[in-house]
Amino acid sequence: MSYHKLFVSQSNIFGGFQKTFDQADYVIFGVPFDVTSTYRRGAKFAPNAIREASLNIETYSFRTGLDLEDLKIHDLGDLDVLSSVEKTLERLELVVKEILERGKKLVVIGGEHTITFGIAKGFKNIASETALISFDAHLDLREEFLGLKISHTTFMRRINEEIKPAKILEVGTRAVCREELKYAEKAGIEFFTVHQIRKQGIGGILRQLKEKLNGMKNVYLSIDMDVLDPGFAPAVQNPEPEGLEPHILIDILSGLCDEKVIGFDVVEVTPPYDHGTSAIQAAKIILEVLCQMENSRRSKI
Repeated sequence: MSYHKLFVSQSNIFGGFQKTFDQADYVIFGVPFDVTSTYRRGAKFAPNAIREASLNIETYSFRTGLDLEDLKIHDLGDLDVLSSVEKTLERLELVVKEILERGKKLVVIGGEHTITFGIAKGFKNIASETALISFDAHLDLREEFLGLKISHTTFMRRINEEIKPAKILEVGTRAVCREELKYAEKAGIEFFTVHQIRKQGIGGILRQLKEKLNGMKNVYLSIDMDVLDPGFAPAVQNPEPEGLEPHILIDILSGLCDEKVIGFDVVEVTPPYDHGTSAIQAAKIILEVLCQMENSRRSKI
């Protein structure tokens, strides 16, 4: 059965350039889902807002010398989500697993950050040799929140318990509770704060991340847009002051995008809270990460 045809329908297309699914190296789809959101709702509108932004920014990457037009991309459209968190994550798992088994690189546009749990379920069969790197203001390691065991505040703990990636690294941290700090220490989940990044610089943080990725066969990147300072991305679900500047985030991502990266997601944009600025930042990040992945792929040919 072809789950991506059963559960996903197409709307507008990221970047405006489209290959067939079989031709594509990179497969994009959206997950318009924000059922567990607790502060600002509206992330369900992000996939199409980010696609619209991608059609209105230039597609050339000075970092790589590539244009998005040079890449073989297929945008499936959006996952047909349900009100049930569990059933939506089940659908997401099936679609992700199928895309990866077809040898494609994965790009998912959220939606709230809970969707990363469903994505991780989709690569559970290779989790033991996969590192998950999350760029996020928050650790999302609570046991439960407002009575929910699966939500945007708990999903990383569920991933650690149920999917068991070989390594979890969190970057851009600046908003935690004591419960999360205790769990991170107990579980061996390492995090890098914004203060560390500013003190050690992009090069210093990249050296540490790459050392910790030694021996990993695969890397998955998850990018919560609240890792950026609200001055650059005001329309996110849970904004936190003292975030990263866009160029710092993109430079760190660029340094990590080698042949090991199997995919990435960009989540938590809430379009109703600004006039498109955050969606444009998200579209730019997706463009640059895709071009870096393609640059790495071409260097191995």
